[in-house]
Amino acid sequence: MPLDEIRNERIKKLHILRENKMDPYPAQTGRTHLISAVLQKFGVFAKSKKKLNIAGRVTAKREHGGSAFLDIRDETGKLQVYFKEDVLKDDYRLFADTVDIGDFIEAQGKLFKTKRGEETLEVSAWRMLAKSLLPLPEKWHGLQDMEERFRKRYLDILMNDEVRGRFLARSKIVSAIREFFEKEGFLEVETPMLHAIPGGALAKPFRTHHNALDIDLYLRIAPELFLKRLLIAGFEKVYEIGKSFRNEGIDQDHNPEFTEPECYAAYWDENDMMKFTERIFLHAVKSVAKKPEFEFQDKKIAVKSPFPKIPFKEFLRRYALIVDYDKETRDSMAVHARRLGIDVARHESKGKIADFIYKKICRPYVVQPTFVINHPLDISPLAKRRSENPSEVRRFQLVVAGYEIANGFAELNDSLDQRERMRAQEKEREGGEEEAHPIDNDFVEALEYGLPPAAGLGIGLDRWVMLLTNTKNVREILLFPIMRPK
Repeated sequence: MPLDEIRNERIKKLHILRENKMDPYPAQTGRTHLISAVLQKFGVFAKSKKKLNIAGRVTAKREHGGSAFLDIRDETGKLQVYFKEDVLKDDYRLFADTVDIGDFIEAQGKLFKTKRGEETLEVSAWRMLAKSLLPLPEKWHGLQDMEERFRKRYLDILMNDEVRGRFLARSKIVSAIREFFEKEGFLEVETPMLHAIPGGALAKPFRTHHNALDIDLYLRIAPELFLKRLLIAGFEKVYEIGKSFRNEGIDQDHNPEFTEPECYAAYWDENDMMKFTERIFLHAVKSVAKKPEFEFQDKKIAVKSPFPKIPFKEFLRRYALIVDYDKETRDSMAVHARRLGIDVARHESKGKIADFIYKKICRPYVVQPTFVINHPLDISPLAKRRSENPSEVRRFQLVVAGYEIANGFAELNDSLDQRERMRAQEKEREGGEEEAHPIDNDFVEALEYGLPPAAGLGIGLDRWVMLLTNTKNVREILLFPIMRPK
């Protein structure tokens, strides 16, 4: 039957309910027990002959003359309920004429076991809680088209236990991260989502306009600069779990809107933060896998401390055959990039070209948890220099199964150096580099009041969820991913 005909038939049933003085959308329910509680104490409730009220969605309906069996599901489980005409009288006919799969109903009755031993509630009274007008997808196949699944995620979750499980796992991971931060003495804070100057990372922002102030604002690309202001304010450990936005492409690894737990600790350096990263990642893994290992795309990942630490330029040497990065020029790096099938633009710096090569050629070789350290200065404008080699910074990235899943560094707290680096970035912007960091004079002024030695960490939550749920496409672990309008 065409969808519009099904909808019209259900609207007729809606009118039947109202004609029989039953509100199809009541505000209150009389539910006394969750289905999980009924199943856990089924024997006790059945023996007591106590009447229980359950509520949930009808997911199956089997009629047999003057009786019918329904499956009712709430968030906690599923229970079979039994409707008998000789018990319900006129209410049975109303039920038979109006209740469809997909409706929410409330059922009151006593528990018993059928001849086949199925735990069941015999209904003595019922009422509609929410009449559905559209049918659910076919039970065994659900939504097959990927785009339709993402657009109608509510049905995708409803009809697919595997999808539902991924989002339950995501919630556990977020809770585990928050729990770990709290246990370690970090203070949870909230910083602005709208920024006058987009900063804290190298990325292209989304721009909007505030009418009352008549100014352009940007959706934040990172919370970093505000969180570091809080260290200046005297807080020593702060963290935030929130959204950031980057106006970049969409593919199976990237979404313009993403969740990023980020933290800062005064009197730590990057080595302290790497140890912390190992521990928080292990805690998140155990929250889902219950052990210090998991499987991703047929690869067994073992989370064992300490993680190896490999310099950025060592990756270039091993996998891209760039023997001595320090002796390379911007133009020679561009030649290497073209040799490896990577296009580069005139305005892109030596470090950015190296980063392109690292991401495409080198990073896929990393399977087990590994720290990539000592990144080029020109792609790390907010990190401290290494005294051993001032062209490098005290930065790390945690890579697992070819994915960068965390990024951190010893924070630059020299205000004069910070201003000069931002000026250099500004020149890159003038040359066409849209992702270069703009000068933020207000932040530099804050640094001049004094930022203690500190380290910061940004966690790619979406990537962590992908890894720990063995999911290859980032949109599979986002409840409502961005889609092109129909």
